[in-house]
Amino acid sequence: MSRIGKKPISITSGVKVTLDGQNIKVEGPKGCLERTIHEQIEVKMEADQLLISSRVGQPGAALQGLFRSLIANMVDGVTSGFSKVLEINGVGYRAEVKGSNLNLSLGYSHPIEYPLPKGITAEVEPKANTITVSGIDKELVGATAAKIRSFREPEPYKGKGIKYSDERIMRKAGKTGAK
Repeated sequence: MSRIGKKPISITSGVKVTLDGQNIKVEGPKGCLERTIHEQIEVKMEADQLLISSRVGQPGAALQGLFRSLIANMVDGVTSGFSKVLEINGVGYRAEVKGSNLNLSLGYSHPIEYPLPKGITAEVEPKANTITVSGIDKELVGATAAKIRSFREPEPYKGKGIKYSDERIMRKAGKTGAK
């Protein structure tokens, strides 16, 4: 059995959880999230806790842990939200937010204009050359940060590109002159 899946999810004050068959809706101070639950998983609400279990007679231990984590992230998202910080390294590499678009100058012959998904906000700190991607959906925040990073991934020789703030780039030695 899944150890993570057995742990109950505590519902904090200010969060409203609605179960409708295989659909779950979580509302909180930051917003509202919805998800459809797999048919092998059963969600029960007892007091201020959600209990996730696999249905009787069906294998679902792996899904039980997965959906417990997904629902816990929904509860955390509507209360405190999630954010990822990206660092831009390189001469002339810049970013700015205009409306709901993120404009990036990354050394290409053209600027990149990336429309931010609904529910995602980006803040650019020009002095520190960082982009903070934030929102209530952990999955969407991570996917958006990964997409922004993919425009210019960090290269191993000089470390130029976009990287996560906690990412460590393994550096390589460059060519040496042959004698």
